[in-house]
Amino acid sequence: MKNILDDFKELLINAFQGFGLAWWVEVVTQNPRCTYYFGPFLSSADAKAAMKGYVEDLEQEGAQGIIVNIKRCKPDNLTIAEDLGERVDRKVRPAFSGQM
Repeated sequence: MKNILDDFKELLINAFQGFGLAWWVEVVTQNPRCTYYFGPFLSSADAKAAMKGYVEDLEQEGAQGIIVNIKRCKPDNLTIAEDLGERVDRKVRPAFSGQM
C-alpha cells in the first residue's frame, strides 16, 4: 500500500512537471547518437541519486561517449535518436527512371 507521503510527492512532481519545473536526467551518447531523458524528479538531488543507474544501463547496452546533465526542463520526447536507420538521399532516382 502506498504511503501518504509517496502520494504527496507524486502529486508535487506532477505539478512541477506541468510548470516545467521538474528535474530530469539528460543523457547524451555519441555512439549511438542519442539523447535520453529520465525523470521527472522533485529535486536535483533525487535526479543525481538515480543518474548512476541510468548510465550503467546504457553502458551495459554498449553506449559510448556518455555525457550527463541534470536540469529543469519539460522534454517532449524521452528518446531522441539522431542516427536511426539509413539516411535517405532525396536526389536518388528510381533504377527505371523512365517508368515514373
